[in-house]
Amino acid sequence: MSKEHRPLLMRANRLLGASLVERNLVKIEDLETANGKLIEIVATDQPRQSTILGILSYDMKVIKEDEVLHHVVETDGVGLVDLRDYDVPEDMKKTLDVGACWATWSVPFDHEEEFYFVATAYYLSPAVRIFWEKQLGGPILWFGTTLEAVADYLEKHAATLPPVAGAPVAPK
Repeated sequence: MSKEHRPLLMRANRLLGASLVERNLVKIEDLETANGKLIEIVATDQPRQSTILGILSYDMKVIKEDEVLHHVVETDGVGLVDLRDYDVPEDMKKTLDVGACWATWSVPFDHEEEFYFVATAYYLSPAVRIFWEKQLGGPILWFGTTLEAVADYLEKHAATLPPVAGAPVAPK
């Protein structure tokens, strides 16, 4: 993770954790434990493992990722998308900032008229939504997706994507 994207990653994870606690989806004690593990993982520069949601879901098993997706669909009206079944337009791929995608666990995957479509596993993090609203400069239609779908997309396509100025290419 580049120094440029590390603050975004930390803020996205911190605010996602706070939102999970605020919505009574995880306990504060579990979040504190997960935060300690996240700091250790971020220090080892492993983007695919640098996720508070992944730690809470797959390492600590205190919440299921599907429960979070169900929650955002029910309470926030977010749609769902599986990036494996979606053909992302070339113009979207060419401008993709892979480092920002890893930091926010989000992928802009289409653009129709003035609307951008963004798939994210981190919808509950206000830092993620604010970042992409500023980055894309237009209204966003948000879609929930899994951590695995985002990571698989980034790992599969990052090698074929041209680098964006200042954005690191995801490791293989």
